[in-house]
Amino acid sequence: MGLFTSTSFDDLKDLYVDQLQDLYDAEQRLTKALPKMRDAAHSPQLKQAWEAHLKETEGQVNRLEKCFELIDQSPKAKTCEAMKGLITEGDEMIGAKGDPDVKDAALIAAAQRVEHYEIAGYGCLVHFANRLGQHEAARLLQETLDEEGAADKKLTAIAEGSVNKQAAT
Repeated sequence: MGLFTSTSFDDLKDLYVDQLQDLYDAEQRLTKALPKMRDAAHSPQLKQAWEAHLKETEGQVNRLEKCFELIDQSPKAKTCEAMKGLITEGDEMIGAKGDPDVKDAALIAAAQRVEHYEIAGYGCLVHFANRLGQHEAARLLQETLDEEGAADKKLTAIAEGSVNKQAAT
């Protein structure tokens, strides 16, 4: 969502739909970015984490499509400028040269920025859905929010358990 926009939010449902569209675009972008992150990683544990999260992300796209259906709307993506920027930063890490362990630490840092963005977005959407009486959508969105939080914790565990230690030596 740009700083100066002609979007009109006349009620909470307008904002809810806008944010669904934003995250729908974000998740679709991630399904293309995660294989690149996986392939760039040196750590087998990190490669496996990104492979698992790719499968989760594909499921998250499906959940968003169900949320659109629950409000009788066709799934539609609205360009997520934030995710475009985060992926661009991730691409810089993917293309970086140097020590593979340090590069893994850089990849994790980029990925955690993505996870934190998604956690914020899904947290808002869960609340909006509940306020709008869209309890099934809120449940689906909460499921994704929980997955995003778990992905962030898993990346932290990989970083603290091995990658950052290896990068520091």
